Amino acid sequence: MTVRITRDDMTASDLRRQSGRVKDGRISRRLLAIALVLDGASRKVAAESCGMDRQTLRDWVHRYNTEGVEGLSNRSGGGVKPLLSEDQMAQLSRWVEAGPDPARDGVVRWRRVDLARRIEAEFNVQLHERTVGTYLAKLGFRRALSTPGTSQC
Repeated sequence: MTVRITRDDMTASDLRRQSGRVKDGRISRRLLAIALVLDGASRKVAAESCGMDRQTLRDWVHRYNTEGVEGLSNRSGGGVKPLLSEDQMAQLSRWVEAGPDPARDGVVRWRRVDLARRIEAEFNVQLHERTVGTYLAKLGFRRALSTPGTSQC
């Protein structure tokens, strides 16, 4: 089965020239595969010649059809959205710097588990104590806050 390229702004020769200009080898391979399809090669031949399977070539052709050469670059997933907003992170930083209030917090020094409880009470966000540790590291707090049953040396 053939794959249809609907863009007509670049010829196969243009795509080959463009593939020599790009610095990313993956984009270059994608451009060359699309050039082969424009030259009349089957999807299977074009895909195998450029180190991909037919379905992958089909997906890249669809991206090329809608976005042009710019669509042939990899996209980052963006990662997981943080559970705490920037304002909440700033508040967490202020809590750590100020230290706990023994009357309110029931502790004389912060542990990650204590901060997790405070975060849940104040922000209604449940965090594992390891996640609290990750957030503290992002905020620049390097001294590890202990977990229950461990000692700090």
